[in-house]
Amino acid sequence: MTSTDTTFWSGKTFDDFLFRPQKGITETRRDLSLRSVLTGSLSLELPIVSSNMDSVTGAEMTQAMATEGGIGVIHRAMSIERQARKVAQIKRSQSAVIKQPLCLPLGATIRQARKFAAQHAITGILIETEPGSNILAGLLSRRDMPWNRTHDEQPVERFMTPFERLVVDAPGISTEQASEVLFEHRIERLPLVDAERRIHGLITRRDIFSLRERPYSSKDDKGRLLVGAAIGARGDYLERSAALLEAGADCLFIDIAHGHSTVMEIAVNEFRGRFGNVPLVCGNVATAAGARFMRAIGADAVKVGVGPGRGCRTRLETAAGVPQLQAIREAWQALEDSIPIMADGGINTDKDIFLALVCGATTVMLGSALSGTDEAPGRVIEDPVTHTKKKIYRGMTSPEAVLESHYDPDNAEALDAALDTPPEGQELQVPYKGSVKDILHRIRGHLRSSVSYAGEATLQAARDKILKHPQHYLIPLSPAAYRESYER
Repeated sequence: MTSTDTTFWSGKTFDDFLFRPQKGITETRRDLSLRSVLTGSLSLELPIVSSNMDSVTGAEMTQAMATEGGIGVIHRAMSIERQARKVAQIKRSQSAVIKQPLCLPLGATIRQARKFAAQHAITGILIETEPGSNILAGLLSRRDMPWNRTHDEQPVERFMTPFERLVVDAPGISTEQASEVLFEHRIERLPLVDAERRIHGLITRRDIFSLRERPYSSKDDKGRLLVGAAIGARGDYLERSAALLEAGADCLFIDIAHGHSTVMEIAVNEFRGRFGNVPLVCGNVATAAGARFMRAIGADAVKVGVGPGRGCRTRLETAAGVPQLQAIREAWQALEDSIPIMADGGINTDKDIFLALVCGATTVMLGSALSGTDEAPGRVIEDPVTHTKKKIYRGMTSPEAVLESHYDPDNAEALDAALDTPPEGQELQVPYKGSVKDILHRIRGHLRSSVSYAGEATLQAARDKILKHPQHYLIPLSPAAYRESYER
């Protein structure tokens, strides 16, 4: 930074600025593009990432985020197998064609089918002639399963729709053609089979509707929802990475409190040696030196933010950190756009997201802003006196999160080691907020309005204009101007 830059940004964060409105150039804000870069190979229609925290992002949140154009990062406070299952669940949840649909053999029982459907969050199961044959024998939908549990030990063959009565089609059918077949026969699922009845895929009415209603959803080249997953920098991270990539994860996040470290360097080097050019987001850092370090060791994107989050007490307990907008700006000046920057933490209102994006970030990671929603893990708690509803939100270094993620009655030594470092996170109760889709809809609308006030038709154009000379557009606020702007 130059001395002028240092003076302008030093000690500054989101509430320290407004930006000058520019002449609007669009007739409607509805069509303004918010497309932005996640990594060199991945883009998002809504530049929002849900944080890899166990009170924020599980399978439901990840699916909702991708459906709305962002991406979720499934937390790692669980076994490798469970985390990989959640990734696979998302990849199977929605696509133009489900290439390898889940199957059960004819010999399976209704009890096994119920468990299988619940485990994989599906409502219809293809039945194959025998385990691994991939020859279609029939289809068992949830409404085929008897309500009476006395039939649980009966074979699925007794209740399924047999092949002879199924409507099927050949591999290679277009989405439009499949839509017509589904409507003509008033069916929910269309298995794709060859002349020998070998299963090549499955198309569902729900997935076709989703493709039409949400064309901005985050998808891979096979039409499946994008999903991110978190790994550590020690221990089982290579084994975990292998399982997550096998399950279909599109990018992995190495997320440690102090990313500018030898621990991160070793982890990335070992990861690259085994998995090559898999998209890898690394963090967290808060300085120009930390950002350059991440680029040098091979990160595809860098997470910026040390201590600004609501569930984090790092600054309170250690005094380490940089005001978040200053940190974002320092990182961008060090990297420019050589690798993307993800702003992580400190977002209190939607305008903070826009400021983060036009000052250097290409995406913004949200934690507390998305907590308390239906899609966030955890149960709704109702106060018996006031009847207000809340959910738990906690930093991943809070004692509760550490205890839960490391608890193993057969490995007390690992738990003692994890709890040996004093916590830098806290657990909070946050208001219940309803569906996260409503929050994302609000954010999308406010970002489009900000782009319009910036006098552009795309977020990228607004970012390009403000990014190189922010002093021309941003207005530092006096205490009186702050009160006028933000106190209501």
